[in-house]
Amino acid sequence: MSRSGCGMRYGFVIDHRKCIGCHACTVACKSENEVPLGVYRTWVKYIEKGAFPHTRRYFTVLRCNHCDDAPCVTICPTKALFRRPDGIVDFDASRCIGCKSCMQACPYDAIYIDPITHTAAKCNYCSHRVDQGLLPACVVVCPEKAIIAGDLDDPTSEIHQLVAREQVSVRKPEQGTRPKLFYIGADDASLTPEVQTRQNGYLWAQLLPDGRPAEATRGDELLPGPAEARVAYDVWHPKPWGWKVASYLWTKSIAAGVLGLAPPLLLLGQVAHRATFGVAAPLLALLFVLLTAALLVWDLKRPERFWFLLVKPNPRSWLVWGGYILVLFGLLAFLWFVAGVLTTVPSLLLVLGIPVAVAAAGYTAFLFGQAEGRDFWQSPLLLPQLLAQAAVAGASVLLFAGVALGVPSQELRVLGMALVTGLVVLALLVAGELWLPHVNAHVHKTVRLLTHGPYRTELLILGLGIGVVMPLAALALGWASEAVEGWSVVAALAALAGLWSYERIWVSAGQDVPLS
Repeated sequence: MSRSGCGMRYGFVIDHRKCIGCHACTVACKSENEVPLGVYRTWVKYIEKGAFPHTRRYFTVLRCNHCDDAPCVTICPTKALFRRPDGIVDFDASRCIGCKSCMQACPYDAIYIDPITHTAAKCNYCSHRVDQGLLPACVVVCPEKAIIAGDLDDPTSEIHQLVAREQVSVRKPEQGTRPKLFYIGADDASLTPEVQTRQNGYLWAQLLPDGRPAEATRGDELLPGPAEARVAYDVWHPKPWGWKVASYLWTKSIAAGVLGLAPPLLLLGQVAHRATFGVAAPLLALLFVLLTAALLVWDLKRPERFWFLLVKPNPRSWLVWGGYILVLFGLLAFLWFVAGVLTTVPSLLLVLGIPVAVAAAGYTAFLFGQAEGRDFWQSPLLLPQLLAQAAVAGASVLLFAGVALGVPSQELRVLGMALVTGLVVLALLVAGELWLPHVNAHVHKTVRLLTHGPYRTELLILGLGIGVVMPLAALALGWASEAVEGWSVVAALAALAGLWSYERIWVSAGQDVPLS
């Protein structure tokens, strides 16, 4: 293999007609790159099709696809992942903050967090060998020469001629990533996880539901794949994001909702209670945005590097823009709070608060949109959902604060109407996401987990029952009985509890359907 340089575009071809599933590539990769136990840069997956005695096993070598339009490079906030001039997608562990966003962006499940360095890692085409004119380790050890590496743009290279001559396939071409890992003779079912059936048993191992992590059981398919392909052997990929990310969405909704809802109500003359809307509102917004930032830093695998987000930014990443937006949000909330304590809040601050709050609530839709591996998060309804969630959270917290600070009943009714409006709009948006036609099998299976699977009870009882029905009923009872204060507190607490529950299961279910 020639030395890397401009004008090259390195890629792989896996010839399924030759692969014998020996795992030599996996072992060589681990040895060459010192990959720790439990994580993989390359691995071999087995699937089986047919009914005895007419069965067949297929081997699939999986790894980074070194995409020409790599979503992991786009979303990485610190440019720790980058595409070299020779087409290799490489990484710089010294810049990685361990945010795990690249794991969500990769449609091929090719990135992992190194348990020793706590930074992202993946197949990098053995770039250290390529730079010395050597082949990747997996290519050297393959006994059947089933792995071919080389320059796709060199007409004299074996890989160029194979891709030009043979019928080749790639994984998930609909993602538009332009992958450079090509398969010859691959069964479509072996490359498409959505059509595969997963069970609680693999070769050489019985994986009992009570004996393996919940994250490993959530993705078990509720319906057999249409190709009748059963996964016989695979590696486990944990979910990158958990309760901290769900809580971050919740706290950010509260902060954005308070700062976004109070200004229009004040400017329109619907509310005027100074202690609540001039002092408590910006203080609550500031406290919850600080809590949001704390959760984001806490979720990093390298939290001591959180400042890289601001000083080594990738301007294409919405994580970076989100950081800037939260800083601006915090500054505006602080100025509002100081003005509210010292004097009256200037109208300019109130006017500026609305777009800044909308940006804080809504930027996450674009961030999750860059998480291209999770199709469920690509919904066009996500942005209006986030804005509705902010309205619900903001109205709930302002209701709670208003009761504590003695806001007049009429102003509590205004906040109650804002909460009712937010809940109705949010319920309609969630219903649309769950019951409107789904764009592909990945989204369909994720929705099935929510509506018919392990999340169904929580969605119905906490998300719908406590989060929507109870607040609406409590507000109606309060308005009918004139006991507005007590029932407003019940409605606010119920709405916040239901919203947190929905955030949790939305984040969790979105990661359950396997990507590989």
